[in-house]
Parts: sequence; structure tokens; C-alpha cells
Amino acid sequence: MLLTKWLNSLVKTGGLLAALLVATSLPAQDTSRLSLQQAYQLAQHNYPMIRQKGLVRQTAALNIENISKGFLPQLTISGQATYQSTVISVPVDIPTLKIEAPEKDQYKIQAELSQLIYDGGNTSAQKNMQRVQALVEEQKAEVELYKVKERINQLYLGILLIDEQLKQVDLVKKDVQLGIQRVVAQVNNGTAFRSSQLTLEAEQLKNDQRAIELQAQRKGLVDVLALFINRPLPVNVLLEPPVVTQPVAQERIARPELRLFHYQDSLFGVQNQMISARNRPRTSLFVQGGYGRPGLNMLKNEFDWFYIAGVRLNWSLGALYTTKKERTLLEVNQRMVNVQKDMFLLNTHTALQQQQAELDKLNQLIQTDQEIIAIRTQVKEAANAQLANGVITASDFLREVNAEDQARQALIMHQLQYVQAQINYRTLSGNQ
Repeated sequence: MLLTKWLNSLVKTGGLLAALLVATSLPAQDTSRLSLQQAYQLAQHNYPMIRQKGLVRQTAALNIENISKGFLPQLTISGQATYQSTVISVPVDIPTLKIEAPEKDQYKIQAELSQLIYDGGNTSAQKNMQRVQALVEEQKAEVELYKVKERINQLYLGILLIDEQLKQVDLVKKDVQLGIQRVVAQVNNGTAFRSSQLTLEAEQLKNDQRAIELQAQRKGLVDVLALFINRPLPVNVLLEPPVVTQPVAQERIARPELRLFHYQDSLFGVQNQMISARNRPRTSLFVQGGYGRPGLNMLKNEFDWFYIAGVRLNWSLGALYTTKKERTLLEVNQRMVNVQKDMFLLNTHTALQQQQAELDKLNQLIQTDQEIIAIRTQVKEAANAQLANGVITASDFLREVNAEDQARQALIMHQLQYVQAQINYRTLSGNQ
């Protein structure tokens, strides 16, 4: 009953998650065999989050390209026409020299070509910012992709568990069928009642129902797994038993979250560089050329060409007012990330210890299951012989068959749980 509830929950949850998947352009093909590692690779390759990584890289490349163009020559064209109420005049009358006052309507069109020489490291800092931000966003996608492994573990091991359950059903059916054959012979000889035969036949039908239920549950899990890997899987797909190495105590944690924390920490360093770069001066070369009235000679009252060339220095000191607060804010955010990292490591170590305790418990249960099965098998064989001699009834025989079946079911469950605990341990540590 517990097994049925667990599998039904697994199918329902899997259906909800798999509905979020979007099919990619990979060609569909039949897969008659599948390993756990292949399921990992196919599921991660087809998960929608993988496309986000490509978009992040493309966005970062475009932004860096645009930032780099800040060192290209910049051309500015401007023009104006004005009328002013008064103009410069010379209030001195010199008989031999006449200075005409400029016209009140003035016109100018000019172009300026500038070349940035030094920007205080601002361009370099911005490019580094884009690179690190891209790494952070890509690693966030990696964290989400890694979570797919946990889902694949549940589906894959759920199918393997049902396969073992089906094998056990076949064994029980063989035992019951053998009992039916013996009771039929006794009924024909008049040494047993017809009701004993019917009891065994009803039990055999119950086993058939159990097999039908397990097959339906298996099909549901296979269908969900097929959605995750974006490949059609036949109902009778053969899943290879996972090869799991024994977890090593104090195994190094290699989860993608740790790399994400590292990139986030690097991002604060780049942001600090940008604060420093913003407070440095900027220098550039420039040349202006134009045509207008008046030109550079304000006393020449006619249209003329002109140009200016030189070096320009810009230094904005307004950012100095907030620099200290901005650096303090970065330090606070950096400490917050470090706290999150410490919490993640603590939770992961705690989960690993729990999995190790689970492994130790299941190992002991498996040993006990094997001892129980050995005893139950002897009792069943004795009951089989007693049934053949008419010493016990069919109900007594079925009780011993079911007792052995339950013992074997417990062993199967514990063995699969042991494999799952091994895989969970290595998945939690990031080494699966």
C-alpha cells in the first residue's frame, strides 16, 4: 500500500513538472535501453533552461562589443542660427580705423571629432562587469539544470523498483500455480474440497490484478521520463541498473551552487573597480571645424571657415560624495553572499550526514531481510509439502506464500532504497 501511494505521487508530480518542458528540435528516435547517465545528459540538454545560457552569452557579447566602441573616434555635428539684442562694439572713434560691429543675426555649423585617450579604466571595468554578470547568470542556469538530476533519480529508480516488483509477482504466481495444480489433483481424487481450489484461483487473479496495476504505474513513469529526455520510450524500455560507487566519508562538495557563490563574490570586486574608475579623470583629443558668421575672428563680419584642435580633460568630482557609502553597501552585500554560502554548506553537510545514516540503516535492514527470507522460504516449502499431503488447507498455504512474498517485497524495497540513498548522497555532494 505504501509503495502504491509513493508511486502514484511520483507519477502525478512528474506530470506537473514535465508539462513545463518545451520540446526542442532533436530528432525523435526509439530508445530500447537507457542508462542513468544517458538520462541525465538528455534531460539537461532538453531542459528549457539550457537555451537561457545561450541567450546570456549572446547578450554579454553584444554588450561588450558596444562598450568597446567607446574608444572609437566620436563624430558630433551641430549647428545653430541666433539673433541677439546687442553685439560687441568698440566705443572708441579712431579716424584711420573703422571697426564694424558684428551682425545681430549669427550662424554656425560645425563638426567635432574626438578620440578618447584615457577613461580612468571605466571601459575595462564595464567589460569585466558584463563578463562576470554573464558567468553569474550562466551558473544560475547550471544550478537549475543540476536540480533535474534529482527528478531523474526519482523517475529512474521508481521504474526499477516496479520492475523488481513485477519479477516478484511472477514468482508468487508460480508458487500459487503450483498449489493449484496440487489441489486440483486432490479434488479429482476426492481428498480435498473444491473451495480450496477456488481460493487459490482467486488469489491468482489478485496477482494478475497486481501485475496490471504495476504495469500501468510503470507506463506512467516511463511517459514522464520520455518527456524529460524528449525521446519516445517504449513501454518495455530496459533501464540499466545504475553503477554507483560507494560514497566516501567527508566527500568533497562540488555542487554548482559553490561556483555561483564564487562568481557573485567576484562580481562585487568588479563593482568596486567601477566605483574607482568613475572617480578618475578622462582625457581625449579633439578637433573642431566649421563654417559660420562670425568665425573665430569676432571682428570679421562675414562668413568664414574655422577649426580648433586640442586636448580635453574632464573630471567629475560629484561621485566622491557617495563613494564611501557605495563601498560599504558592496561589503554588506558581499557578507550576505558569504552567509548564504555558509548556510548552503551547513545544510548540505547535514543532508549528507542524514543520507549516511540512512545508508547504515538500510544496510542492516537488508541483512535482516535476507535472514527473514531464508526462514520464510523454508516455512513455505514445508507448507507446500503439507499441502500436497493434505495436512493443511489452501488458506494456510497462501498465508505462508504471502508471508514470504512480503519478506521479499521488503528486501526489494530496501535494496532500491539503498541504491537511491547512494545516488542521493553523491547528488547532494555534487559528484554524481
